[in-house]
Amino acid sequence: MGNAGIASEKYVSFTTYKKDGTAKAVPVWIADLGDGTVGFTTSSSSYKVKRLKNNNKVMVQPSDSKGNVTAGSEAVSGTAEAKMGADFDRIAGIVKKKYGFQYTMITMVGKGAKLIGKGSGTDTAVVVTLDETKE
Repeated sequence: MGNAGIASEKYVSFTTYKKDGTAKAVPVWIADLGDGTVGFTTSSSSYKVKRLKNNNKVMVQPSDSKGNVTAGSEAVSGTAEAKMGADFDRIAGIVKKKYGFQYTMITMVGKGAKLIGKGSGTDTAVVVTLDETKE
């Protein structure tokens, strides 16, 4: 499954790695960024972003909203990078176009959490470059 297959999913299990090599997976939305990469938005204070600073290797696999991987699907490896500023704005627009009202609601919740000192809100995009796969 390449970029098009992963990007067509509503949710993917996004796996990052702790310093000791332990895999940590979380469900995320995913969108085709139009340049051969896929991505999503999140908080810069999230553990997935913090883990990327130590190890940019990731795995993505189709899943449900709880992160349960889709039966019969295969994980795809890649590398990921956190982006902010203009890159974030561009990617947030792409994700918002795909998820619409859901995206608006999640970002509002993030802004509310930021106001009360619980996180940084949705301020970071994660760009994933998938490794070559056999189609």
